[in-house]
Amino acid sequence: MKKNLIAFAVLASMVTGLTGCGQTETNKEAPSVNLDYLNINLDEGNSEITANLKVITHRTDLVNTVFADYEKEFQKLYPNIDIEFEGITNYEGDMTTRLSSGDWGDICMIPATVNKSELSMYFEPIADYDDISSKYEFMAEKMYDGKVYGIPSMGNVMGVIYNKAVWESAGITESPSTPEEFIDDLKKIKENTDAIPLYTNYSAGWTLTAWDAYIGGTATGDEGFMNNTIVHTSSPFSKKDDSTGPYAVYNTLYEAVANGLTEDDPTTTDWEGSKSRMNNGEIATMVLGNWAVSQVKSAGENPDDIAYMPFPITVNGQQYATTNADYMYGINVNSSADEKQASAIFIKWLTEKSGYAFKQGGVPAVKGAEYPDVLSDFSDVKLVIDSPAPAGEEDLFAKINNESELSLNADYTHVARIIESAIDHSETMEEIAQSWNDVWTSAQESNNVTVN
Repeated sequence: MKKNLIAFAVLASMVTGLTGCGQTETNKEAPSVNLDYLNINLDEGNSEITANLKVITHRTDLVNTVFADYEKEFQKLYPNIDIEFEGITNYEGDMTTRLSSGDWGDICMIPATVNKSELSMYFEPIADYDDISSKYEFMAEKMYDGKVYGIPSMGNVMGVIYNKAVWESAGITESPSTPEEFIDDLKKIKENTDAIPLYTNYSAGWTLTAWDAYIGGTATGDEGFMNNTIVHTSSPFSKKDDSTGPYAVYNTLYEAVANGLTEDDPTTTDWEGSKSRMNNGEIATMVLGNWAVSQVKSAGENPDDIAYMPFPITVNGQQYATTNADYMYGINVNSSADEKQASAIFIKWLTEKSGYAFKQGGVPAVKGAEYPDVLSDFSDVKLVIDSPAPAGEEDLFAKINNESELSLNADYTHVARIIESAIDHSETMEEIAQSWNDVWTSAQESNNVTVN
């Protein structure tokens, strides 16, 4: 187990290595293009635009199926724009390395390792924030100095995937709304069914970063938590008496593992296999974004058994769910003018015409668009979209996050540490949280942050 943690640390250093690697030689001469994104008319099409686009994606499972069909549909409108998809399994690490070369393709999903102040080094500005934010959600996530560099493939509502049939067999009739209720329900599943109550997907590594996505709006109800509050808060990982905040999220995982409510050996978990195992009832619950629901539904013969519930934290009587962008499409700043324009057209088609977000169970990026049925359990939950950082502090969270070496939302070693410590009882959750507070405080001090 400890050897795995060392391996994770090596990967973490690679993933966070993009910061400061600098502007590539090629982008100094790249053509500047007015993409006029908002005025692209997808209903008319255009046979005169010619380009060969390479699209890098994390969705390796869709390259030869859904995405191949998208190309055919898109070419009915733009017959001379050819598209090649390339899927990457270790997306964050590999794409981070490839970005610095400048020669990787035309469209990619922007890695979380790119700080906002670095966006212009690698990606073409797509629109002005003030113009596009009235039409699209999540525009602040890849915005810097008033320019938007990324368009969301969809939005994720952060909740919990579960097998309804298993939960009902365990005698559970209501969704839990607190960490304590959640742990009690997992115990009922263990006692009354043969299913694994909670599957960690430890071995995959990247799946563990999902836990970071709940510590903001979901755990606090504060839309400014991730880009402002946590930066200026003293000891933000400390335990709170009302079972809210970041500690409550991570402690939910710690308690599940410590109480034997997860798989027997985390080192043997298998992400691809977990989808079919959950579909057939061998796994009861997984903590992942709603993007994973459609994958689990399609992994077996029991799609109707798979549902999505809010994460079990209640703040002053109200449940919240962080809603943020999934990976966002970015256009290579080094591409030719024709390739950039064709890329903007294809991104807009993916966003507004393909139906990708709806079919994948996500929140459409276009404001006012229809939500998928999988989010029906969230009717009484308040959705929280992270607000942008204050002017002048756009990169402050990234700086503290990197300097503390916690790498929230980018690396998974801190979450792996929770699982390992809960198994061998080497550390309590409070001891882990205190060590995180220590490194966070040190990073705040080195960046002269005013702490409340």
